[in-house]
Amino acid sequence: MNVRAKVPAAERAKVDEPEPAIAAPATPAPAETANAAPKKKRPRRRVFLLASVPVLLLLVGGYVWLTGGRYISTDNAYVQQTRVAISSDVAGKIADVMVQENQTVKAGDVLFRIDPASYKIALQAADAALAQARLQIQQLQASYRTALAKLDAAQATADIRHRSLQRSLDLSKKGFATPADVDSAQLAVTQADNDVALSRQSVDSARAALNGNPDLPVDQQPAVLTALSNQAKAELDFERTTVHAPVAGIVSQIDNLNKGQYVSEGTQMLSIVQDGDTWIQANYKETQLTHVVPGQKVDVSIDTYPDLAISGTVGSIGAATGSEFSLIPAQNATGNWVKVVQRIPVRIKINGDITRILRSGMSADVSVDTGKTRLDRMTQD
Repeated sequence: MNVRAKVPAAERAKVDEPEPAIAAPATPAPAETANAAPKKKRPRRRVFLLASVPVLLLLVGGYVWLTGGRYISTDNAYVQQTRVAISSDVAGKIADVMVQENQTVKAGDVLFRIDPASYKIALQAADAALAQARLQIQQLQASYRTALAKLDAAQATADIRHRSLQRSLDLSKKGFATPADVDSAQLAVTQADNDVALSRQSVDSARAALNGNPDLPVDQQPAVLTALSNQAKAELDFERTTVHAPVAGIVSQIDNLNKGQYVSEGTQMLSIVQDGDTWIQANYKETQLTHVVPGQKVDVSIDTYPDLAISGTVGSIGAATGSEFSLIPAQNATGNWVKVVQRIPVRIKINGDITRILRSGMSADVSVDTGKTRLDRMTQD
């Protein structure tokens, strides 16, 4: 038995209704077409904007470039201060240390002492040698005077003997003197002449011992001068056992300075960073120094004190590039050559009393005011 579902008449009517047709788009009125026509001008405005922006950027960039180039800057710059290496001029054990790391010292302050015992003994020996040399010169001068006196006496005796011989010869001619008397007088003359010759040689020997000038003062004789120099050397060595600060500054690197340590002559024991002698070394590229000359104003910024405004002037430009002073300079003549822009050190003088807060090796930014822009140089040329 088949059962069929009954559908309401209202729903059957909806199913049998035909679907509505899609309406065709209405044709716009002539007035509406006229109003829509100006919209075609928008692409022209867009093209204008796209073309004007690069031109404007080019003009602004050209203006900036032409008005630039006045300030030459680099961050390859460092604070520099004079460092004095302190060493011992004599050898010995360190007896006392008077300074500490980073201590401020004045010129003349005692840094350390070396045991002076051996040098004091050497000084005493030099004093004794000097006294001995003076005594010897005085003895030689006395011997010279004695030799002169003997020469005068021998010469006087010889004169008497010569007169006696002459009288004997005269008497012999008259028959009043025998030949024996003449021979005796002749012998006396010969002996007197020999005594004169010997005395003269003694005088010459005494004069030679006094460097040929017996009238020189004792302390100007060569032997005494030698003793004086030895004494001065011994005294200087004794004084050098106490090491003083040659300049004022800050003591640094005293790790090797220990009491009881043996020190050889010339060994560096510490360093002093000198006060009041501070400058900036700016390493500029060689292409940046075309218009940089000494005397130009400089603005400096220290990395440690970014808010501190520091002014200065260009003091001098290095005589050579940094590579010329390197331990192993580049050998560009080998054929394996690549051009590299070199850097030349420029010394910057710092204005004002701010060096007390600066430390050697601090990084800095340096800007040199050349006083002329690129446009100024182009118009001047």
